[in-house]
Amino acid sequence: MGERLKGKVAIVTGAGSILAGMGNGKATAIVFAREGATVMAVDYNLEAAEETRRLIEQEGGDCITFKVDVSKTSDCRSMVETCVEKFGRVDILHNNVGMGGYGGAVETAEEIWDKTMAVNLKSMFLTCKYALPYMEKQGSGSITNISSLNSIRCQPAPAIAYAVSKAGVIALTREVAIQYAPRGIRANAILPGYMKTPMVEFYNKEAYGDGDAELMWRRRDAMCPTGKQGEPWDVAYAALFLNSDEAKYITGTTLIVDGGVTNTTKQW
Repeated sequence: MGERLKGKVAIVTGAGSILAGMGNGKATAIVFAREGATVMAVDYNLEAAEETRRLIEQEGGDCITFKVDVSKTSDCRSMVETCVEKFGRVDILHNNVGMGGYGGAVETAEEIWDKTMAVNLKSMFLTCKYALPYMEKQGSGSITNISSLNSIRCQPAPAIAYAVSKAGVIALTREVAIQYAPRGIRANAILPGYMKTPMVEFYNKEAYGDGDAELMWRRRDAMCPTGKQGEPWDVAYAALFLNSDEAKYITGTTLIVDGGVTNTTKQW
């Protein structure tokens, strides 16, 4: 076990996985625990969070689970209050919950727009709203919000609700970072590029692979300068760095984790 987060208490939302396999939030929860953090693994699907807890405990780490709909005020408040009641503090808030989806301004139904904004953006506002007062009282804290490369760069298929919500995550992170910098609290956003995760498969098979998962993975690999997509561990280790004391002078930034995709126009 490492010690980069020794003694820290971390809330990781979206710590389960929508399908079998390793997602970004699941990997992040595991990495945080490996580096000494006590983890609250949060997910709407409690069974998925329990799987993450089992993996952490098998390695000797500390983890509890909590079922939350992060688009709801009462759930977010209860999540933070429970964490503080059990552990006395919250040092790290890692916001990983998100949903995908495709469609332009005309094709996207209003209810899908609203749901995407609630899940991808409002959720991060709410978790920050209730975690920040405790962090301020402590005089320390670190927040990482998962945005997306799609917040600054178009994908081959239009995804207006997703892209706008993830762009909003960057603005939210910036505003929190600057307001709370004098109070010992940092906030940063991570922008993953093409990642091989269960959530990507769930939301992207039609857009990238005509319903064929293997074709989708091949096409996405071909779009990356490295010749392959990233893995959940790439996002997890970026989050580990940003939440560690090694990044104590880093706040309000956006860390792109994309294997160089940002700097190319390569498509399939």
